[in-house]
Amino acid sequence: MGKMEIEVQKITRKTKIQKIILASVATAGILSMAMLAPNAIQTLKLFDKRKSRTFRQTLNNSRRRLIRTGLLENKEGFLKLTEKGRQKLEEFERRDYKLTRPKKWDQKWRVLIFDIPEKRKGTREKVRLTLQSLGFKHLQDSVWVFPYDCENLITLLKADFKIGKDMLYLIVEKIENDKNLIDYFGLEKKK
Repeated sequence: MGKMEIEVQKITRKTKIQKIILASVATAGILSMAMLAPNAIQTLKLFDKRKSRTFRQTLNNSRRRLIRTGLLENKEGFLKLTEKGRQKLEEFERRDYKLTRPKKWDQKWRVLIFDIPEKRKGTREKVRLTLQSLGFKHLQDSVWVFPYDCENLITLLKADFKIGKDMLYLIVEKIENDKNLIDYFGLEKKK
Protein backbone atom coordinates (compact mmCIF):
# COMPACT_ATOMS: atom_id res chain seq x y z
CA MET A 1 0.00 0.00 0.00
CA GLY A 2 1.37 3.40 -0.98
CA LYS A 3 2.10 6.36 1.27
CA MET A 4 -0.93 8.36 0.09
CA GLU A 5 -3.27 5.41 0.62
CA ILE A 6 -2.06 5.03 4.21
CA GLU A 7 -2.56 8.76 4.86
CA VAL A 8 -6.09 8.67 3.44
CA GLN A 9 -6.92 5.61 5.56
CA LYS A 10 -5.73 7.42 8.71
CA ILE A 11 -7.82 10.50 7.91
CA THR A 12 -10.89 8.39 7.14
CA ARG A 13 -10.50 6.40 10.34
CA LYS A 14 -10.00 9.57 12.41
CA THR A 15 -13.13 11.11 10.88
CA LYS A 16 -15.21 8.01 11.64
CA ILE A 17 -14.01 7.98 15.25
CA GLN A 18 -14.79 11.69 15.68
CA LYS A 19 -18.23 11.24 14.15
CA ILE A 20 -19.06 8.36 16.50
CA ILE A 21 -17.88 10.24 19.57
CA LEU A 22 -19.83 13.38 18.59
CA ALA A 23 -22.93 11.32 17.76
CA SER A 24 -22.69 9.45 21.09
CA VAL A 25 -22.51 12.71 23.02
CA ALA A 26 -25.29 14.26 20.93
CA THR A 27 -27.55 11.26 21.50
CA ALA A 28 -27.01 11.24 25.24
CA GLY A 29 -27.06 15.02 25.59
CA ILE A 30 -24.38 14.95 28.24
CA LEU A 31 -22.26 11.87 28.51
CA SER A 32 -19.94 10.80 31.27
CA MET A 33 -16.37 10.43 30.04
CA ALA A 34 -16.18 7.14 31.92
CA MET A 35 -19.22 5.89 30.03
CA LEU A 36 -17.93 7.04 26.64
CA ALA A 37 -15.05 4.62 26.34
CA PRO A 38 -16.93 1.30 26.62
CA ASN A 39 -19.87 2.42 24.46
CA ALA A 40 -17.70 3.93 21.75
CA ILE A 41 -15.35 0.97 21.77
CA GLN A 42 -18.24 -1.40 21.08
CA THR A 43 -19.39 0.75 18.17
CA LEU A 44 -15.92 1.36 16.83
CA LYS A 45 -14.92 -2.31 16.76
CA LEU A 46 -16.49 -2.25 13.33
CA PHE A 47 -13.66 0.01 12.17
CA ASP A 48 -10.65 -1.21 14.09
CA LYS A 49 -9.45 -4.72 14.75
CA ARG A 50 -6.42 -3.77 16.82
CA LYS A 51 -5.86 -4.55 20.47
CA SER A 52 -8.28 -2.95 22.90
CA ARG A 53 -5.55 -1.07 24.83
CA THR A 54 -4.19 0.67 21.73
CA PHE A 55 -7.71 1.36 20.64
CA ARG A 56 -8.60 2.97 23.96
CA GLN A 57 -5.61 5.26 23.49
CA THR A 58 -6.85 6.21 20.04
CA LEU A 59 -10.30 6.91 21.42
CA ASN A 60 -8.94 9.00 24.29
CA ASN A 61 -6.70 10.96 21.91
CA SER A 62 -9.71 11.68 19.68
CA ARG A 63 -11.77 12.78 22.66
CA ARG A 64 -9.00 15.14 23.83
CA ARG A 65 -8.63 16.53 20.30
CA LEU A 66 -12.38 17.19 20.09
CA ILE A 67 -12.24 19.06 23.41
CA ARG A 68 -9.15 21.02 22.35
CA THR A 69 -10.74 22.07 19.05
CA GLY A 70 -13.93 23.20 20.82
CA LEU A 71 -16.26 20.53 19.46
CA LEU A 72 -16.84 19.04 22.92
CA GLU A 73 -16.50 20.51 26.37
CA ASN A 74 -15.64 18.72 29.59
CA LYS A 75 -17.80 19.86 32.47
CA GLU A 76 -16.89 18.10 35.72
CA GLY A 77 -16.15 14.77 34.05
CA PHE A 78 -19.07 14.96 31.62
CA LEU A 79 -18.80 15.62 27.89
CA LYS A 80 -21.17 18.08 26.28
CA LEU A 81 -21.54 18.85 22.58
CA THR A 82 -20.83 22.50 21.77
CA GLU A 83 -22.57 24.47 19.03
CA LYS A 84 -19.44 24.07 16.92
CA GLY A 85 -19.56 20.32 17.60
CA ARG A 86 -23.21 20.13 16.57
CA GLN A 87 -22.35 21.87 13.29
CA LYS A 88 -19.45 19.47 12.67
CA LEU A 89 -21.71 16.48 13.34
CA GLU A 90 -24.26 17.86 10.84
CA GLU A 91 -21.43 18.21 8.32
CA PHE A 92 -20.45 14.56 8.86
CA GLU A 93 -24.07 13.49 8.44
CA ARG A 94 -24.46 15.48 5.22
CA ARG A 95 -21.46 13.68 3.79
CA ASP A 96 -23.28 10.43 4.46
CA TYR A 97 -26.20 11.29 2.19
CA LYS A 98 -26.28 8.77 -0.60
CA LEU A 99 -28.14 8.69 -3.89
CA THR A 100 -28.85 5.42 -5.60
CA ARG A 101 -28.36 5.49 -9.33
CA PRO A 102 -30.53 3.11 -11.31
CA LYS A 103 -29.03 1.15 -14.18
CA LYS A 104 -31.27 2.90 -16.70
CA TRP A 105 -32.02 6.59 -16.95
CA ASP A 106 -35.73 7.43 -17.20
CA GLN A 107 -35.01 10.38 -19.56
CA LYS A 108 -36.18 12.94 -16.97
CA TRP A 109 -34.18 15.66 -15.27
CA ARG A 110 -34.53 16.55 -11.59
CA VAL A 111 -34.03 20.28 -11.19
CA LEU A 112 -33.55 22.06 -7.89
CA ILE A 113 -34.16 25.77 -7.64
CA PHE A 114 -33.56 27.54 -4.39
CA ASP A 115 -33.79 31.11 -3.19
CA ILE A 116 -32.33 31.28 0.29
CA PRO A 117 -32.33 34.83 1.77
CA GLU A 118 -29.06 36.73 2.25
CA LYS A 119 -29.46 36.59 6.02
CA ARG A 120 -29.04 32.78 5.72
CA LYS A 121 -25.96 32.97 3.48
CA GLY A 122 -24.18 30.24 5.48
CA THR A 123 -27.05 27.83 4.93
CA ARG A 124 -27.07 28.68 1.22
CA GLU A 125 -23.38 27.80 0.99
CA LYS A 126 -23.91 24.52 2.87
CA VAL A 127 -26.71 23.60 0.45
CA ARG A 128 -24.43 24.29 -2.52
CA LEU A 129 -21.60 22.22 -1.08
CA THR A 130 -23.96 19.35 -0.27
CA LEU A 131 -25.47 19.31 -3.76
CA GLN A 132 -22.01 19.43 -5.28
CA SER A 133 -20.80 16.54 -3.13
CA LEU A 134 -23.88 14.50 -4.14
CA GLY A 135 -23.00 14.89 -7.81
CA PHE A 136 -25.53 17.50 -8.88
CA LYS A 137 -24.52 19.71 -11.82
CA HIS A 138 -24.66 23.47 -11.31
CA LEU A 139 -26.72 24.89 -14.19
CA GLN A 140 -27.17 28.55 -13.22
CA ASP A 141 -27.29 30.61 -10.02
CA SER A 142 -29.13 28.47 -7.47
CA VAL A 143 -30.25 26.00 -10.16
CA TRP A 144 -28.92 22.44 -9.97
CA VAL A 145 -29.63 19.35 -12.09
CA PHE A 146 -29.54 15.61 -11.44
CA PRO A 147 -30.76 12.83 -13.77
CA TYR A 148 -32.18 10.38 -11.21
CA ASP A 149 -34.96 10.30 -8.65
CA CYS A 150 -33.80 12.08 -5.51
CA GLU A 151 -37.07 13.38 -4.07
CA ASN A 152 -36.66 11.61 -0.71
CA LEU A 153 -33.16 12.98 -0.25
CA ILE A 154 -34.28 16.49 -1.18
CA THR A 155 -37.11 16.26 1.35
CA LEU A 156 -34.52 15.28 3.96
CA LEU A 157 -32.25 18.17 2.94
CA LYS A 158 -35.13 20.64 3.15
CA ALA A 159 -35.91 19.47 6.67
CA ASP A 160 -32.26 19.33 7.72
CA PHE A 161 -31.46 22.84 6.49
CA LYS A 162 -34.92 24.21 7.38
CA ILE A 163 -35.42 25.53 3.84
CA GLY A 164 -38.70 23.86 2.86
CA LYS A 165 -40.33 26.81 1.17
CA ASP A 166 -37.06 28.17 -0.23
CA MET A 167 -36.31 25.15 -2.46
CA LEU A 168 -38.32 23.74 -5.34
CA TYR A 169 -37.93 20.23 -6.76
CA LEU A 170 -38.91 19.88 -10.42
CA ILE A 171 -39.08 16.87 -12.70
CA VAL A 172 -38.71 17.98 -16.31
CA GLU A 173 -38.81 16.12 -19.61
CA LYS A 174 -36.48 18.37 -21.54
CA ILE A 175 -33.80 20.95 -20.94
CA GLU A 176 -32.68 23.07 -23.85
CA ASN A 177 -29.16 22.14 -25.03
CA ASP A 178 -28.86 19.22 -22.60
CA LYS A 179 -26.00 17.58 -24.52
CA ASN A 180 -23.41 18.83 -21.99
CA LEU A 181 -25.53 17.46 -19.12
CA ILE A 182 -25.86 14.08 -20.82
CA ASP A 183 -22.09 14.00 -21.29
CA TYR A 184 -21.43 15.20 -17.72
CA PHE A 185 -23.52 12.38 -16.21
CA GLY A 186 -22.41 9.79 -18.78
CA LEU A 187 -25.94 9.08 -19.94
CA GLU A 188 -27.41 7.67 -23.13
CA LYS A 189 -30.40 9.44 -24.55
CA LYS A 190 -33.08 7.43 -26.36
CA LYS A 191 -33.70 8.60 -29.88
